[in-house]
Amino acid sequence: MSQSHVERIIGLLATDEALRNQFTENPSETLEKLIERGMELNPCERGSLAALSPTELARFARVIDARLQKIDLKRGDA
Repeated sequence: MSQSHVERIIGLLATDEALRNQFTENPSETLEKLIERGMELNPCERGSLAALSPTELARFARVIDARLQKIDLKRGDA
């Protein structure tokens, strides 16, 4: 059952710039927030996702058509 959540999270990380930025700053906290929103992950999946390379996620995101991307309108603010 959680495999679909793993796939959804990877998709979100690839297409949602704000989420990807949060993940880059703190992968475990970002995953915890997604779990609180109803994403089911077992400990192995949580660890595997937390170990994803932010650099590789960004590289993957760059090859996805921009029309499928959700940009971070707040980037640079803080």
